[in-house]
Amino acid sequence: MDRNIWRSNSRRKRTFKVNTLKPTAVISTGMVTGVGLSTPASCAAIRCAIDNFQETRFIARGGDWIVASEVPLDPPVRGRAKLIRMAAMAIAECWAKLPVPATHPIALLLCLAEADRPGRLAGVDESLLSDLADDLGVHLSTNSAVFQNGPIGGAQAVRTAMTLIDDQLEPFVIVAGVDTMLVAGTLTALDDAYRLLTPSNSNGLIPGEAGAAVALAAVQPQTDSPQFTLHGCGFGTETATITSDLPLKADGMSAAIGDAFQSSGCTYHDVAYRITDISGEQYAFKEASLAAARTMKQVKEEFDLWHTADCIGDIGAAIVPCMIAVAKTAAEKKYAPGDGVIFQCANDDGARSAIVGRYTSGAPRHVQ
Repeated sequence: MDRNIWRSNSRRKRTFKVNTLKPTAVISTGMVTGVGLSTPASCAAIRCAIDNFQETRFIARGGDWIVASEVPLDPPVRGRAKLIRMAAMAIAECWAKLPVPATHPIALLLCLAEADRPGRLAGVDESLLSDLADDLGVHLSTNSAVFQNGPIGGAQAVRTAMTLIDDQLEPFVIVAGVDTMLVAGTLTALDDAYRLLTPSNSNGLIPGEAGAAVALAAVQPQTDSPQFTLHGCGFGTETATITSDLPLKADGMSAAIGDAFQSSGCTYHDVAYRITDISGEQYAFKEASLAAARTMKQVKEEFDLWHTADCIGDIGAAIVPCMIAVAKTAAEKKYAPGDGVIFQCANDDGARSAIVGRYTSGAPRHVQ
């Protein structure tokens, strides 16, 4: 299993092998967001640019109420219990569409907030796996794992899932993410860094919370059924982070995009648009523009930039499965700009990632 994922050595930098993993199909999805408690509801709201931004009980330093996107659960729950509930709902929606019995062990890769994020809820650790299994009434595979690395953890989990499937260690893998920014410590840290969107700060983000899940399996060859597939994952490191004074050149995102294209065998000709985790800050928009300019050999006349945070806020570790679910739905409903998409996300510490996705409508039919 470890031949294609992170290799570490005390004398060498971590690197990825490329061109070694087969494409992986996304066969089902699940979403719980501030605008919907399922994938169809959430994606319909995001497509229509509907949001659920409301004032919270938290006050920013300027005296304004902090606006956020909260998931409305009935009955309402808070803290760690809410994380489990959101994740369980998303995974259950995803699991219900798998062609396996409920007694089949589930390989679950769970993505959580960064371990060092300010205000991180207590008890958000590997114990969530067993608690989720108990809540769902399922058995976990020994290949289940937790990724405590925020948005980038989602890309790392996708890469690990592709490896498990390519090595035939698991027939299905569920990549799930759950996170909430609506915690006093997290909001205080963002407010102290002037990163919250308020009437006095237009260069800020709107915090959110969500749970999302995608089920991955091997691509079915020679099938007439449409498939949304993931091809390559790329990673990079940005030194000019949002908190640094260094000039931004988008080195990290450019490296991630190049790595993703190299590992997938695709180019910009194969992708029609981007879905990113951009949540409103000018830094992220600038980085996306610079990365595209540096990596694109020929200018594309149209290259849409989608960012779901416009409707659901910054959802942290849940963003990667959320973006994949949005792209899969857009492709199946035929409102995506094209068949190819590149997903891009970033951590505050400088970690960057990109994933290439493609939609195929099925094998061509012979017309008599």
